[in-house]
Amino acid sequence: MSLRITIDIFSGRKNPVIQLDGKEMKEALSRLRPVRRLTRKELLPAPESVLGYRGLLIEQIGAPARGLPKRFRLIHGDLLGPRLAHRAADPDFEDFVCGSTGPIRKLKLGKEFLGRLRNEIDRYRRVRYAYLKKPFPWPLRYPCVCAPLYEPAWWNDAGQKQFNNNCYNYATNYRSDTFAQPGLAASALYTALTCAAVKPAAVLDALIDSPAANNKCPKEGHLVALVIAPGWDFHWYRKGRNGYWSHKPGSTPVTNLDNNGVTIPDPRTANRGPYTDFCTFMVVMHGHIKIK
Repeated sequence: MSLRITIDIFSGRKNPVIQLDGKEMKEALSRLRPVRRLTRKELLPAPESVLGYRGLLIEQIGAPARGLPKRFRLIHGDLLGPRLAHRAADPDFEDFVCGSTGPIRKLKLGKEFLGRLRNEIDRYRRVRYAYLKKPFPWPLRYPCVCAPLYEPAWWNDAGQKQFNNNCYNYATNYRSDTFAQPGLAASALYTALTCAAVKPAAVLDALIDSPAANNKCPKEGHLVALVIAPGWDFHWYRKGRNGYWSHKPGSTPVTNLDNNGVTIPDPRTANRGPYTDFCTFMVVMHGHIKIK
């Protein structure tokens, strides 16, 4: 048996994964032991499909430990999963894993990554308090007749499609099961996490740069938008038939909400968390692109 801990933080890039065995696994499971059920007041929203840090995804490989499901999340000391809404024995488990002397050291991600991760963990605490998932307008008119339908259930299978297709796959409506990366299919992968590097890589995948689109539907194909967390990650949105936008942060479910839990009429004004740089609008011509 082993323990796989995924730091669920990226949208375009693959998330860091830590594998624990032996004594390290036993210590982690001891810290993860559920000690009491969360009260209704303590049970804060835990939105999976937001941009930035979303918690630690923990998977038990082999026979699961008693009291814990095979797959669950830990967020700020809260254990959340099937029949699980409890406080962990160690409420500072994220500090244990992600601190400079914790298991994350195996990945050799550097001090800059660890500092940014710490900031993201703190930022997500504010997201949980502010997130308002309540009735919202989702127009049923269809001004963008060429855009893909909003079909989240097709992507959100909690399996192969959801876990192996990222924001780029979803925005282009192209299932590759490879966590597609701009430019990879053209053997010209982006060399930096900047607008100036990721945009031309997408152009080589046959996306059409359309900075003057100004959030208007193209006559053919559909509109997507590229944003960047500088030096950290990229993210893509796509405009739907009803003129509103949706997206798929990494391996999380597709959503039509931003980091405030509201619909997205324009990605330029949406709450995008750490993805502060709006790069451009682009057009996807159906059947023309190739991503990998």
